[in-house]
Amino acid sequence: MTQPRAVVFDLGKVMLDFDYGIAVRRLLPWVRLGLGELRRLFEQSPLLPEYEIGGMSTAEFFARVQAATGFAGDLSAFAELFADVFSELPAMVAVQAEVRQRGVPTYVLSNTNELTIQYIRRHFPFFGQFDGYVLSYEHGAMKPAPRLYEVAEQLAGLRGADLFYLDDLPENVEAARRRGWQAVVHESAAQSRAALVAVGVLS
Repeated sequence: MTQPRAVVFDLGKVMLDFDYGIAVRRLLPWVRLGLGELRRLFEQSPLLPEYEIGGMSTAEFFARVQAATGFAGDLSAFAELFADVFSELPAMVAVQAEVRQRGVPTYVLSNTNELTIQYIRRHFPFFGQFDGYVLSYEHGAMKPAPRLYEVAEQLAGLRGADLFYLDDLPENVEAARRRGWQAVVHESAAQSRAALVAVGVLS
């Protein structure tokens, strides 16, 4: 088995837990919609996926949210309410740090948006400890579309089995495997660390 030369990490549910239900509940006093309507706007409408694929700017996203909900505040108030939905997964942060200590480059490959990333940069120091970032909104594609994996290959200067990928969604892992990457569905820190040991990245 080839020992990978770089490790690529998904962000949500791998490095950070999140729950957009928190944002919905916190936004509720600021809007004219009921809980169910607000939840559907963020969880079932195309609004958030369009923002995360780079189909609109943050200002445009906020304007559309404001028009749909009557949000009674400015963008800075909305940004804090919307993005404060994350909690660090310390065991995986430790795994990434251990990989870096071995001299192996690490990258983030994530479906995400600008408001979220701005919040994460401010509140989670570990996020600054990667060698590069492939973020859906910056590239007009979302996993499992091949385009985002191509960008990661270009960024790392590596292809195929030289890349090892951890993601909690099987369809995203399968897309990586189709490109020849070594990839594992993340279920726990212990399981993902064992997978890195098995390929020689960790011991």
